[in-house]
Amino acid sequence: MSEMSFEQMLDETFKTIRMGEVVEGTVISVKPDEIVLNIGYKSDGIITRAEYTNDNNLDLTTVVKVDDTMEAKVIKVNDGEGQVLLSYKRLAQEAGNKRLEEAFENHEVLKAKVVQVLNGGLSVVVDEARVFIPASLVSDVYEKDLNKFKDQEIEFVLIECNPHKRRIIGDRKQLLVAEKEKAQSELLAKISVGDVIEGTVKNITNFGVFIDLGGVDGLLHISEMSWGRVENPSKVFKVGDTVKVFIKDINDKKIALSAKFPEENPWNGASERFAVGNVVKGKVARMTDFGAFVELSPGVDALLHVSQIAREHIEKPSDVLKVGQEVEAKIVEFREDEHKISLSMKALLEPAKEEEEASEAPAEETTEE
Repeated sequence: MSEMSFEQMLDETFKTIRMGEVVEGTVISVKPDEIVLNIGYKSDGIITRAEYTNDNNLDLTTVVKVDDTMEAKVIKVNDGEGQVLLSYKRLAQEAGNKRLEEAFENHEVLKAKVVQVLNGGLSVVVDEARVFIPASLVSDVYEKDLNKFKDQEIEFVLIECNPHKRRIIGDRKQLLVAEKEKAQSELLAKISVGDVIEGTVKNITNFGVFIDLGGVDGLLHISEMSWGRVENPSKVFKVGDTVKVFIKDINDKKIALSAKFPEENPWNGASERFAVGNVVKGKVARMTDFGAFVELSPGVDALLHVSQIAREHIEKPSDVLKVGQEVEAKIVEFREDEHKISLSMKALLEPAKEEEEASEAPAEETTEE
């Protein structure tokens, strides 16, 4: 019987390993970017940072120490330098994929950190297994900039899970929709028309503002913002403002709000303040060809007809008046039920009837009298 060579005896002493096999070893050295394992083989096993984690900046010395025991998967028996290349990440991914498959079957809600923002969505990692969440399924509203989700932990469910094709898709949107529907149902069950409620301005448009009432949005239309005139909602409100409103109407799931509280109605007591014959002051708010509308107080406008501006004929109000100008006039008509007031500047300019008759009478008649 021939004698065995040293290499043959060495091979007999150590176990054999194969690609794809899971081995257990003891950490004998750790560097920031590399782990060396004694795996009971003639060569040591090497785990690079890229084969340990998806985090390219992770310092391996912070997560592994000498004498730690760990498992890894063999990805190359000889790397050309006599070393065995191992992967901890791929082993973890397999466990992660199995975890995701179970979560997919059970419709489980998962929570993970966003590790990457892509052009078409977000990438999250669950036990080293990557999940892609398309931009359209990130939120229930359009998100212009997905970068705000970077490094955040978000919840989602899986709507597709095929690890073999590397197609694992998550959906965050349906959770947000379900959450809002629940909050909406709870709120609608406890509010009624007329209730006063506080909310936060969430979004501003040209026609009104949407107010978050606690998970449910209500619309405060521009016509319901004030008893006075509001030209542009963005000049009155800003996102994040806390406002007090009351429920004006509830139509199915739509909530209409108002800030025009009845007790603050400027027409309260108007019959005394704006009685016919009273002389008032106001500012020209807007003009038409037939007259100018004068704001007597916030929410109370009166019409100054073009024929009542001066004694002489005027083609249009803008010939003698301008918006913002303060004018003085007499109230010549007041219709409270229609919220209409008519003014006359001419009435303040015309002399009394008696004075007109006296000035027009012959001198001798005046003398005799």
